[in-house]
Amino acid sequence: MKEKKKHKLKWSKLYTFSCLRPGADDQSSAPVADRLLGQPGFSRVVFCNESRLHRSKPYKYSSNYVSTTKYNVATFVPIALFEQFRRVANLYFLLAAILSLTPLAAFNRVSVVAPLVFVIGISMVKEAVEDWHRFLQDRKVNSRKVLVHAGEGLFVQKSWENLGVGDVVKVSKNEYFPSDLLLLSSSYEDGLCYVETMNLDGETNLKAKRSLESTLSLDEEASFRDFRATIRCEDPNPSLYTFVGNLILNEETHSLTTAQILLRDSKLRNTEFAYGAVIFSGGDTKAVRNSTRSPSKRSRVERTMDRVIYLLFGVMVFISLVTAVGSAVFTMRSDVERWYLRLHGGDDELFDPDRAVLSGFLQFVKALMLYGYLIPISLYVSIEVVKVLQAMMINNDLAMYDEATGKAVEARTSNLNEELGQVEMILSDKTGTLTCNQMEFRKCSIEGISFGGEVTEVDLAASRRMNIDVERHRFSLDGASDSTARSVEMFDLFTADGSTEKEGLSGGGGGGGGKGRDSRVSVSEKERGVKGFNFRDGRLMDKMWIYRSNVGEMVMFFRVMALCHTGIPVEGEAGYEAESPEEVAFLVAAREFGFRFCQRTQSAMVVEEVDPMSGVEVMREYKLLNLLEFNSSRKRMSVIVRNEDGEIFLFCKGADEVIFDRLSDGGRTYQQATVMHLSNYAEDGLRTMVFSYRRVGASEYEKWSGVFAKAKAAVGPERDELLESASDMIERDLILLGAVAVEDKLQRGVPECIDKLAQAGLKIWLLTGDKKETAVNIGFACSLLRHDMEQLHLSTSNEVRMKAKDAKEEIMIQLQRFNQLFIEEDIGEKSPFALVVDGKALELCLNTNLSEKFLSVAMNCDVVICCRVSPKQKASITRRVKEYSGKTILAIGDGANDVGMIQEADIGVGISGMEGMQAVMASDFSLPEFRFLERLLIIHGQWCYRRISKMILYFVYKNVAFGLTLFYYNVFTGFSGQEFYDDWYMVMFNVLLTSLPVVALGVLEQDVSSDVCIKFPALYKHGQQNTCFSWKRILGWISNAILTSLILFTLPISILSPSALDRRGSPADATHLGAATYTCAIWAVNCQIALITSHFTWISHFLTWGSILSWYAFLSLYSSAYSDAAAYKVFTDQIGAAPVYWLATPLVVAAALMPYFVHLAVRRSFYPADEDVIREMERTERDAVGDSVVWEREQERSKRETQVGYSARVEAKIRHLKEQLQKKRKSFILSVTNSRQ
Repeated sequence: MKEKKKHKLKWSKLYTFSCLRPGADDQSSAPVADRLLGQPGFSRVVFCNESRLHRSKPYKYSSNYVSTTKYNVATFVPIALFEQFRRVANLYFLLAAILSLTPLAAFNRVSVVAPLVFVIGISMVKEAVEDWHRFLQDRKVNSRKVLVHAGEGLFVQKSWENLGVGDVVKVSKNEYFPSDLLLLSSSYEDGLCYVETMNLDGETNLKAKRSLESTLSLDEEASFRDFRATIRCEDPNPSLYTFVGNLILNEETHSLTTAQILLRDSKLRNTEFAYGAVIFSGGDTKAVRNSTRSPSKRSRVERTMDRVIYLLFGVMVFISLVTAVGSAVFTMRSDVERWYLRLHGGDDELFDPDRAVLSGFLQFVKALMLYGYLIPISLYVSIEVVKVLQAMMINNDLAMYDEATGKAVEARTSNLNEELGQVEMILSDKTGTLTCNQMEFRKCSIEGISFGGEVTEVDLAASRRMNIDVERHRFSLDGASDSTARSVEMFDLFTADGSTEKEGLSGGGGGGGGKGRDSRVSVSEKERGVKGFNFRDGRLMDKMWIYRSNVGEMVMFFRVMALCHTGIPVEGEAGYEAESPEEVAFLVAAREFGFRFCQRTQSAMVVEEVDPMSGVEVMREYKLLNLLEFNSSRKRMSVIVRNEDGEIFLFCKGADEVIFDRLSDGGRTYQQATVMHLSNYAEDGLRTMVFSYRRVGASEYEKWSGVFAKAKAAVGPERDELLESASDMIERDLILLGAVAVEDKLQRGVPECIDKLAQAGLKIWLLTGDKKETAVNIGFACSLLRHDMEQLHLSTSNEVRMKAKDAKEEIMIQLQRFNQLFIEEDIGEKSPFALVVDGKALELCLNTNLSEKFLSVAMNCDVVICCRVSPKQKASITRRVKEYSGKTILAIGDGANDVGMIQEADIGVGISGMEGMQAVMASDFSLPEFRFLERLLIIHGQWCYRRISKMILYFVYKNVAFGLTLFYYNVFTGFSGQEFYDDWYMVMFNVLLTSLPVVALGVLEQDVSSDVCIKFPALYKHGQQNTCFSWKRILGWISNAILTSLILFTLPISILSPSALDRRGSPADATHLGAATYTCAIWAVNCQIALITSHFTWISHFLTWGSILSWYAFLSLYSSAYSDAAAYKVFTDQIGAAPVYWLATPLVVAAALMPYFVHLAVRRSFYPADEDVIREMERTERDAVGDSVVWEREQERSKRETQVGYSARVEAKIRHLKEQLQKKRKSFILSVTNSRQ
C-alpha cells in the first residue's frame, strides 16, 4: 500500500539544541546502557515484529488489557463479603443468625436470618452494579482500534486489548498511543513527530520525538515485511522521564533514550502518522504504573457511624450483663420465695437454682439476641438504598448537564455522597480542568501604548459597587458635580492608558457620534468569532494601525509575530499547527492584523503582509538563516532572517526579565510603560511575552555564523553550553517593540465556581505540571490570586540545585522566614498569603524531614500553587496533606497524570469533557466541566450530608427507643428473658413499618432550598465542622430515645394494667400490653420523623402516615389469619374494641415527643442555627421580600472572611480604588487651595 506523500520539511535541520539530536545522546547514554542492561531491573527483551515469541515464557509479558475495576468473577464474592463484614453490625447479626439455630434462640430463626441475608444481598448487588459500570468504561478504552502489522506488509485494525509486546503499530494524527512504543519513523523525512503529553504531565506544549536514523527507511507499510529487531531495555517502572535501552538492528547496536519513546495515553499531534513497536503493554506501561488500584473509600460519617454502633453494642452488652446478673439473683431467691414456680429440679437450664452462674451466662447469651434491636440491622441497607437514590438524583440533575458535550454529572460510586458535604480542601489540576487548553490573543502593548485593554469583570464589578459606596468621596470640580466628571475619575483609576478613555468620555452621555464612544472599539466592527482571537480595538483592527505616527515600529512588531515561531500552515484549512497553543494564537493574531503567514520551506518563510504606504497586501519571502528555539532554561526564542532587500534581522520573543536584560541602551524607550502594562496583564491572569528585534550586519552575522556552526558540530555534554554561549552572543543589543498577552482560556464559570467554593470555606490548591509563570497567571485568571495577596515563592536557586544538602538548607531558611511572616501577621493586621512551590522544592520537602515544616507553612496560606509536579508527586502530596491535616480532601483532574491524586483523595472527581477517560475511570464522581463542582458540593453535598446525618440519628433514636422497652419488660418480669412483642412484630418494625419514611427523609429532605444554598454558601461550613453528626448531637438523640422508651413502656402499662379491656372486666395480659405498647412506639417514631422533616412532599406524607396505617392493616390481617398465634384476634376482638386503647395512644405519643418539643422550642428561640434563621427569612415574606436589607446583610456576612475568589478580588479592588480616590481628593483640594492663594 502506497503511503501518503511524506513531509519534506526536516525539522532536525532547523532545531539547534540536543533534545532532537539523538546522536549526541547516544554517545553519552551508551556506556550507561551497556553497564546496566542484563542486571536486575534491566532484563526486558523485546522481539520487534515477532510478537508470537512473547506468547510463552520466558518472554511472555502482560497483555494490553487495562482494568480499573475492584472485582472480577473469582474475587467478587470473597472481597464483597469481606467489605460487608467490615461493618460491626453485620458481624453481630451474623453471630445472632448462628445462635438462632441453637435452643437459646430468642426469636424464630427465619425472622433472624432473613433480614441479614436481605441486607447483605442488597449491598452486594449495589457493589456489583457499580463495578459493572467501571467494567463498561474499561471496555470502551480497551476496544479502541489501532492499525497493527499482520505480516507481509499488511496492516489491519485491532483492538487495544489484543496488542502484544513486539507488535508494530501505525498511529495516525490526533490518535492516542495504545502502549509504550519505540518510535521507528514518521510522516516527516527525518523521523520527527510531535506528542501531546497533557494526559501524563499536564503540560500543553508539544514534545518533539525523533526516531533513530537506522529506522528512517521504515517509512511505508511494505517496508515492514522483513523488519526484525531486538530491544534490550529496563524493566517496567513508573518513571516518565527516563529510559535505558538498546536496539539491535542488522547486528548493530543503537542506544535508545526518551527521545524515541512514545508513552501510552499521550497523543500524536501535527504529524500525519507514526510507526512504533510495542515495548511495554497494559499494566507494564508507565502511565498505568503511575496509577494505583481503585481503593476502598469510606466516608467520615460512615466511620463515625461504626463507632456509634460500637457504643450501642456496648450498651447492649451492659444491659445484657444486667439481665444476666438479675436473672441469676432472681433464680436463687425464687427457689425459696417463689416455691410455686418449682424451679428446683426442672429441666430448664435458664432457671436452675443449683447452677445459677450457668443460668446467668445462658441468659446473657439469650439477652444478646433479645436486645439486638438496639443495633439497627436495616440501617445499612436503608443507607445503601438511599445513597443509590441520591446518586440517581445527582445524575439526573438537569442543572448539571452540559449541552456542549452532551454529558452530565455521574456519581460513579454512591458510597461517598455525604462526604461531598464535608470537603475542606480541593486539590485541582490546571490544564483541562480549570482551562480548556485553548489560547486566545487578548491584548498587546506597542510603543508603550496598550491595545485591546478593556476593563476586566473584576473592575466592572468594583465600579458598580463604587457607584454606591463612592458617594461619600464625591466632590465638586469648580462647582460641577455631573456624572461625566465622576466617570472620568473612575475610568482613570483602573485603565492603563487614561488619556484615550478621557477622550472617549468627553462627549458626556449624549449623542450617538463617534466622539461619544470609546475609541478603542470601532463602531462598525462586527463580532468576528475567530478561534484563538478575542481582541477588540478599533485602533488596530481593519488596517487602522497604518494611520498611526510611528508605523515602522508596528510593522516590526507584527513581523515578529508572523515569523518568530515553529508553526506551519495547515493545508486546506485556515489554521496553523505549532509546538504550543500560544504560537498558534500569535499566528492567528498576525493574520488578523494583516500579516498572514503562508508557507514554510526548509530555508524560507513566506508572509502576505500589508504595505503601510499603500495599504495593499503583498507577498514577501524571508530567508530563514537560523532558528534558536525556546526551552525552559533560555526562556526565549529567536529567528534570524534575511529579507528581499538583503537586510538581516533577528526577531526575538521571550519572558520579560530575559528580554529586558538583553536590550540596548537605545532600545529601552518604552520599557517603563511596557512593564506597567505587563503587570496589568498578569493581574488579569493573562500569559505575557515580550517582543524585540535587532538589525544584524552582514559581517557580524558571518563571524557569528562560524562560531555557531562550530558549536552545532560539537559532540558531547558540552555541546549545549557552547550553543547557549553562541546564542547569547547574537541575542544582545535588542530593541524593545512591546508585549503580547494571551489568555489560557478558562472553562465556563470557573471564577464564579471558585468564588462560591471559597465562600463555603474550602481551601483550593493548584497542582500542575506547567511552569511557575503559567500557573500564577491562571491563579489570577480564576481569582485564586489577587494583587494585594502576598506571594511566598518556595524554590531552589540554579546554583545549589545540583547539591542536595545546600538545596535542603536553602528550603529550610525559606520556610523559617515564611513562619516568621505568619507570626508577624498574627500580631498585626492579617493579610492573605499565597504559596507558590516549584517541583524541585516540592520533591525536597516531600522526601526529607522538611515535610512537616512545609505542610505547616502551606496550611497557613490561603492558596497553594505547586508547579512542575509529576503524577507521583500529585499523589504523594495528596496523601501527605490528608494525613497531616486530617481534613477531607477532594482531588479533581482530567488526565492520566491525575489518577494517583484522584485515588489518594477522600473524594476523586474526573473531568469527562476532555478526550482522555483515565481520570474518569479512576474517579468517584465525573463532571463535564469544573463549574459543576459548585452545585455538586454546595447543593447536593450539603443536602446528602444533612440527609444521611438525620437518617442515622433517627435510626439510632427509633431503635434505642424501641429496643429498651424489651429491657424494661425483662426487668419488670423478673429478668425472665421473655419476649415483649410477637416475633413478626419485631421483623416488621424495621422492615416495613418504620423503614420507608426514613428513606423518604434520606432522599427528599432539604433543610434549605437549592437557591438559598447558592446564595449562602457559608452554610456549607456546618458539614466541614460536622455539626449535624457530632458526638454532642449523637448523645443528645440517644438521651431523647431513652426518655421516649421510658414513656413508651411505663405509660401504656400504667394505663392498661388496671383497666378492663371489655365489659366482662378482662384484664390486659402480656399480649395486649405488647400490642398496645408497640402501637404507641410506631406512632411515636413516625411522628418524630415528621417533626425533623423540613421539606415535605406528597411522598413524605404518604410514607409517614401510610406506615402508621399499615401497622393497623398488618395487625388486623395477622391476628385474624394465624389462629395458633398468641396474637390471634388480639386487635379485632380485644384491644381494638377497647376505648382505653384508643385514648391511651395519643396521650402516650404526645408525652413521648414532649422532650423533643421542649428542646426544639428552646433552641430556636435562644440558640438558633444559621439554617434556622435563613429558613425563617426565606419563609417570612417581610424579610425575604419587603426587607431585602436583612437578606443582603446575611449574604455579605457569608463573604466576610473569604480571602480567595472573585468576590474577594472585587473587595480588594474596591479598597484600592477608595485609597486612590482619597489620594486624588486630597491632591485636588491641595491644588485648589494653592491656586486660590
